[in-house]
Amino acid sequence: MAFECQKTTEVALSKNLELSVDNTCKEKIEFDQIKSDSNSKILTFDFKTEIEKSGKPKPISGFPPKRGTPTSHSTNLLPADDVLSNYNRSITDLPPALISEIFNCLDPKELGIVSCVSTNLHRIASEHHVWKEFYCERWGFPVVPSPLESGFSDEKSWKELFVEREFRSKTFMGRYSVDVLYGHTEAVRTVFLLSSKKLIFTSGYDSIVRMWDMEGLSIASSQPLGCTIRAVAADTRLLVAGGSDGFIHGWRAEEGLPYLFNLRGPQNQNTEFRLWEHEGPITCLALDLTRIYSGSWDMTVRVWDRSLLKCVKVLRHSDWVWSLVPHDTTVASSSGSDVYVWDTNSGTQIAGFSNAHVGNTYSLARSHTGNFLFTGGEDGAIHMFEMGSLCVESNVRQVATWIPHSGPVYSLAFEFPWLVSASTDGRLSLIDVRKLLKTCRHSRVNHLDQKSMEAPQRMLHGFGCNLFSVDIGSDRIVCGGEEGVVRIWNFSQALEIEQRVRALKGIRLENRMRRRRLQIEMNNKGGRTDQCSVAAKKNPINADRNGLWHNKRGRSPIAVSSLAVSLFPASTLASDSFILGCSSG
Repeated sequence: MAFECQKTTEVALSKNLELSVDNTCKEKIEFDQIKSDSNSKILTFDFKTEIEKSGKPKPISGFPPKRGTPTSHSTNLLPADDVLSNYNRSITDLPPALISEIFNCLDPKELGIVSCVSTNLHRIASEHHVWKEFYCERWGFPVVPSPLESGFSDEKSWKELFVEREFRSKTFMGRYSVDVLYGHTEAVRTVFLLSSKKLIFTSGYDSIVRMWDMEGLSIASSQPLGCTIRAVAADTRLLVAGGSDGFIHGWRAEEGLPYLFNLRGPQNQNTEFRLWEHEGPITCLALDLTRIYSGSWDMTVRVWDRSLLKCVKVLRHSDWVWSLVPHDTTVASSSGSDVYVWDTNSGTQIAGFSNAHVGNTYSLARSHTGNFLFTGGEDGAIHMFEMGSLCVESNVRQVATWIPHSGPVYSLAFEFPWLVSASTDGRLSLIDVRKLLKTCRHSRVNHLDQKSMEAPQRMLHGFGCNLFSVDIGSDRIVCGGEEGVVRIWNFSQALEIEQRVRALKGIRLENRMRRRRLQIEMNNKGGRTDQCSVAAKKNPINADRNGLWHNKRGRSPIAVSSLAVSLFPASTLASDSFILGCSSG
């Protein structure tokens, strides 16, 4: 910051200060504004101050001046050791608790930049606990044991896990292969991808639940359940399917089975069960650690205890229930065109908004933290809502809107940062919501204008109409529809293909640069220009087909003489040997 001092103010620096500076750091401190007199060692400054204008002296600061900026108050000069020690301080000199609070305010990209500053900051930033929070708030706890709590030195750190998972999230913009799974005889109404075990569950109008592996191999199929199956949900301990007759059919995982559930075997009361309480077709199912959630056209959402297999809460709506998604002690549900958020412990509605879409709200998805809710409706639009920590109605607000489809959006699936939608127009849209989520966890997302919203990053085409269900996970997208087949878009090789393409591009660029350097070196080594090249430029061979160069036999003496003048010096032309050579030619 610029400032002014009195004109012709003189400040004397003591010999002790000069010796101290010289002995301490052995550096020469130079000031552009200082005029030094070698005899008297008096430093003179030419400045103007605001004292001439106001007559009041400026307050004296206790902080040392910036390097190269002189001061007019000689009484406030600090010892040289204190001045120089201030320049050597860094952020690592701060208390660890303060450094931790500073790092908590940074997003992953900023924290990665900080870790590149120095080795100390790299160590502190890499070991900081915030990497665990970054990972868990995006994808939850990893399937493998927690790396820092397992006690094994060869386990990956939370930062390494985060970087690897973040890198993998870019695969959905790369190349893919499509696998088509045949087995269902009628339309496929629901698909579910269990990423932790690399299993896919599908069902539909043929009333059979089928289990596949990630490569598209059919593993097992159940007996016909007697009605259309519109919803399937699973985890590592339980598989449930909801039928249009109003029942929930479930399978418990069996120990020793490589694929968890025995769908082929005869009905066993120890591993299979059926729940009856809904009075209409079941349209949606979800699981958490202790409960089963089911929604039905009987305008209710029922909450079941997993261990007792009993209904513990009934959440009543005013219209058909189309979709639901639980998180912690809350569950969001769509009924008609409205969306509600319920407290599952008390059974009370804590938030809601009406007319979320023009027509029915068919699908819901939720971020892993539960702070963001995505809705898809009959109007082909997708809305994104932000919900406060208490999920009260005043804290729910719309953040963004996309209209990627021309038909109703029947299904949504979310895995950070990708939101995938399936529609009756036969297309899938992939939307990267990374920019819309909280880059800083201590600030709220601002509402974005619809005109400034980006279009979906990718659209997948080439299928029949009426896609009913979609899911995402393990570098794959699974979809089912009216065709009666299941499609798997496999992006697992996208990164390897991209790395090979980049490596080839790098090799080509390196070869191009090497050839350019060699050409420059050859041009620099040739001190004098080649005379033949100069002559060729003056008399191009392909210039004129009717010229004298075209016929070797019919050269004229004038052409030969002009060529000789351009190629040979005058001394050579005057020699007898040259004249004889031209005559004989």
